[in-house]
Amino acid sequence: MPLDRFVLIIVCVIAAVIATFAVTALIGTLIGFPIAGWLLAIPAALAGYIAWRVISERLSSAEDDHYDRIEK
Repeated sequence: MPLDRFVLIIVCVIAAVIATFAVTALIGTLIGFPIAGWLLAIPAALAGYIAWRVISERLSSAEDDHYDRIEK
């Protein structure tokens, strides 16, 4: 992977983290809930959603089915 693409990915990830925490703080102050709970809940929910999508894609992908290649 070229270095410029790697740096771009890192910058995008850091920007997404900052945006997530900023939106979380904004929502927390508007609603009035404790900010510490929101700062942990929303990123945890996003990580859980990503994990769920990865697992469901791995389980339903016909291209990635290793058991089809086993000789019977």
